[in-house]
Amino acid sequence: MRRFLAIDIGASSGRHIVGWLDGGEMKTREVYRFPNWVLEQDGHLVWDMEALLSHVKAGIDAALAVYPKIESLSIDTWGCDYVLLRGDTEVLPCYTYRDKRTEAVIPYVHAKIPFHTLYRRTGSQFQPFNTVYQLCADRQAGRLDGVTNILMIPEYLTYKLTGVKAWEYTNATTTGLINAETGAFDREIIERLGLPAHLFPELRQPGTVIGAYKGIPVVLCATHDTASAVEGIAMEDNSPYISSGTWSLLGVKTERPITDEASEETNWSNEGGVGYNRYQKNIMGMWLVNRLRSELCPEKPWNEIVAEAERSYFEEIVPVDAPCFLAPSYMKDAFDQKLAQKPANSADYFRCAYRSLAQGYAVALDELERNTGKTYDKLYIVGGGAKNQFLNRLTAEFTGKQVIALPIEATAIGNLKIQMEASLC
Repeated sequence: MRRFLAIDIGASSGRHIVGWLDGGEMKTREVYRFPNWVLEQDGHLVWDMEALLSHVKAGIDAALAVYPKIESLSIDTWGCDYVLLRGDTEVLPCYTYRDKRTEAVIPYVHAKIPFHTLYRRTGSQFQPFNTVYQLCADRQAGRLDGVTNILMIPEYLTYKLTGVKAWEYTNATTTGLINAETGAFDREIIERLGLPAHLFPELRQPGTVIGAYKGIPVVLCATHDTASAVEGIAMEDNSPYISSGTWSLLGVKTERPITDEASEETNWSNEGGVGYNRYQKNIMGMWLVNRLRSELCPEKPWNEIVAEAERSYFEEIVPVDAPCFLAPSYMKDAFDQKLAQKPANSADYFRCAYRSLAQGYAVALDELERNTGKTYDKLYIVGGGAKNQFLNRLTAEFTGKQVIALPIEATAIGNLKIQMEASLC
């Protein structure tokens, strides 16, 4: 039986999942799980890349201990973040997308290229952490001096395994530097922003084998985790989806990017899929409740938290995409800032968070239907958030859609699916 290894890393944890086909059905087994965390360093938020790489390698060893023969492996992570290299030496720290270093550079970027022009050329929604802003902050700080390569996080980890430096298409589309029509780096944007042209090479497509580690072929899956998650959803039709994790990514597959005025005004993004465009929107996701739990009741099991939220009568809702929720010192304070009525207890905060997420989904679905001119009956939800039956019921109530929750490791399944298809080529 041919077995493949998916290394799926999110902003709070990572897992190594071995997958194989049994009678045409995908079977999986988690063989390693590890925490991922943000460090505070000199007033900034950074990733511990040494620890991340150490866990990647330890998980591969754990997989080999159980399954000595692995056909291939591939890594996916969140988008936007990257590592700078001078030759084979890292330029550290590796900043996280939640760091506020881009705030000062955004007006500079938009003075060089108005956001309207950026959006028409790339179809990328505005987020203060988009790679384009991060790189311009690096340029102003002199961090790009002498840099020979930029590698997105999964491609950096792949490089550390194989020695091969590459850019994968779906993850590159999270940068705000990919032309929506050509699917390649937009050289005019790069030139106008003064970014070194040699840092942006030809893109590789999902399914490309780029090297080997311990005799295991290493494949580029759709290395942006949401792109792999969409590949992992078995939909009967082209319905909207939510990939529910630290972020909730709500979208639908389209043949081509949609970069019209309505999409720009409602801040929808166009990102690469495996042979299609993903028209989607970032909505603050489980980040809200994860942070509340860490502050209010870190020892309380999730089933108790959700049950107490269901019994709460707190009805007020907050706008989940307000900037105050992106990286607050205290999430509770961010909620208090937006609420007219102060919650009486932790259950009220969690109920507010879950209802606010469901309302955020409903608003986004209304925008999606207006922008695409289509009406949808179903909404598929995958990822960790799909396991929350209370949130699923709220989502059905607020959206009026049939919610089909698939509490599966959709990202890992999509990662594995791409590897399996590549092995047949």
